[in-house]
Amino acid sequence: MRLGTRSPNEFIQLLNQRNDTIQKKCVKKISELTEMIDTKVMLGDSTITEQKTFDPKLVTDYFQKINDSLEDWSVQDVSISNNEDLRRVFTKFEIMEGSYLISGHISLQYHVLLYYKPDQRVIDCQKELADIVDITKNKEKELSDNSDQFVLNKLKEMGYKDFDHQKLFEVFYENDEFREKVYAEIERDAGMDFKELSEKKRKLFNELDSLLIETYQTSPVLIDDARLVSGEEGCLCTIDLEFVKNEIKEGLFDPRKMSDSIKEKIIKRLDEFEKILS
Repeated sequence: MRLGTRSPNEFIQLLNQRNDTIQKKCVKKISELTEMIDTKVMLGDSTITEQKTFDPKLVTDYFQKINDSLEDWSVQDVSISNNEDLRRVFTKFEIMEGSYLISGHISLQYHVLLYYKPDQRVIDCQKELADIVDITKNKEKELSDNSDQFVLNKLKEMGYKDFDHQKLFEVFYENDEFREKVYAEIERDAGMDFKELSEKKRKLFNELDSLLIETYQTSPVLIDDARLVSGEEGCLCTIDLEFVKNEIKEGLFDPRKMSDSIKEKIIKRLDEFEKILS
């Protein structure tokens, strides 16, 4: 049974009131921890601007503090799921009271936006990459437009003079090692080492990746499981109460059959959790 579900039962209504207070405190705390600050970032066109963000570590530390304070409870480690630009930090916890299991789940879902650090090296890397692209594009077009003649001339230079065109190209395409040697000769004559330029491009892209910074966006609003799964920003704080019989959990049970002592213990656990959230 998910607390917050409508019920005519007086005890469940009492639990719902406790649950409502817990959720409000949770949202209030998350709102404080995700308060936005301004940070300078660089866009892809080298424009420097300000972007709002928050520090997810504050939320992670808060969840860990909750776990550390939940004595006698079974808790899961604080975890972070990463799905491209969508992340979620969450933890779960549970405890048995008699034959009843109290389980809780608290999480924050947020989006990640990537920018460059406001660093001159970003501009330098982009310029170097643009230069390499221009050089290789022009030379590759030249080689492509004249590729057949380049190959034919090179084969003849290497001693294959008495073959017709068809025979020359059969030799060329049937021998991988020979073909690579011919291409290396053509690149050298063209005054360009494509492999070296390709490696330089790879290093520049890696350096640009290292100059990326993450900013984080969320909304301090309460969401449910469906909105969490659909990727909405916000925080989730749910508490479930289940009856356990023969290790089988039952969400539907008759609260009228619960003893007064069990009811008091369940309420006490919720009150303890509420205090921990503060």
